[in-house]
Amino acid sequence: MELTVVMPCLNEAETVATCVRKAIGFLETSGISGEVLVADNGSTDGSQALATEAGARVVPISDKGYGNALMGGIVAARGKYIIMGDADDSYDFTNLMPFVDELRKGADLVMGNRFAGGIAPGAMPPLHKYLGNPVLSFIGRLFFHSKIGDFHCGLRGFNRDSVMALNLQATGMEFASELVVKAALYGQHVTEVPTTLAKDGRSRPPHLHTWRDGWRHLRFLLLFSPRWLFFVPGLALLIAGLIVGAVVIPHPFKWGSITFDVDTLVAASAAVVIGFQSVLFSLFTQVYAGSEGFLPKEPRITRLLEKLSLERGLILGALIGLAGLAGLIFSVLYWHGQGFHKLNYEHSLRLMIPSVTALMVSCQVILGTFFLSILGIKHTRHPVTVPAPSVPDAVVNHVEQPAAAPRL
Repeated sequence: MELTVVMPCLNEAETVATCVRKAIGFLETSGISGEVLVADNGSTDGSQALATEAGARVVPISDKGYGNALMGGIVAARGKYIIMGDADDSYDFTNLMPFVDELRKGADLVMGNRFAGGIAPGAMPPLHKYLGNPVLSFIGRLFFHSKIGDFHCGLRGFNRDSVMALNLQATGMEFASELVVKAALYGQHVTEVPTTLAKDGRSRPPHLHTWRDGWRHLRFLLLFSPRWLFFVPGLALLIAGLIVGAVVIPHPFKWGSITFDVDTLVAASAAVVIGFQSVLFSLFTQVYAGSEGFLPKEPRITRLLEKLSLERGLILGALIGLAGLAGLIFSVLYWHGQGFHKLNYEHSLRLMIPSVTALMVSCQVILGTFFLSILGIKHTRHPVTVPAPSVPDAVVNHVEQPAAAPRL
């Protein structure tokens, strides 16, 4: 069987039969060996019977959620290729040949683009059309170097084996984003074809919740991109703090009528500490996610960790700490020179703040290096050895023993 058309379904009695008939008609007219599979997620309106009567194979999926329904349908599919689409009659199941052609050419994932193919009036809420989808698609392209113009099109085709290799985990609406993101991260061949979107045929509201599901998609994109969630903002904050601190430490810096003094130095110190902590978090996340298979291993991170051994990290942290400790000693000596009385804080804080900052960063380096080493132990664990199978007594005891004989 070449193609399975998978439709997730939850109370789609008004439209599921129409969608099934259109998909079956496409298979017949194009001469493709295929099937239509409805992954039912617990419908209570008779959708299962209607889909079966229309010619679909219905597979019940007990675990709730859009992602669970789709993954259940993908697992149950018999075709080499799969095209998925909602059972609300908004997608054109009579024109799936562009997807099939790209799959036959070797594409792992073929995305539909509704903005390129045409969106009928009233088919997509203005908030989704002009803000939600464009913004989330832009973020997806930026974070994951993907060229897909419509990240959230529900009509898409893929090679079944390619998708099974991605180890998809999402159970809800963010499953759509996970499929595109992981395909991009693992270097799969992803293409895009125009498709249309019509106003769905349901009289009830859609299952999609604008703000809740939009946030879930955005959260997913952030969690799967440690570089943009932690590293880029952390590095920017760290560099900004170092530059501002270097300017203000020697003396107050004036810019027109504005003077930047020790208060600015405190803010710069906080920026350095927070920024460095964020960079460390990006390393922690990348190592953990790579070892657990959530994200592909990053070669640059691997090379960095090979060079940054525990001993080197401890030495680096100790050197930074010694610099901070030396600054504290000079601060105490300066205080001693003043008879341990009230100090001129404009001068004393210029030494105290960088010294304390260096000590905090030193602790972060040392503790972070230990934690990375712990993650490395998990990352480089030896293969699990399989215990030798137990040998049945009949094999060991070639001579039959009496029933009352004790077993040794």
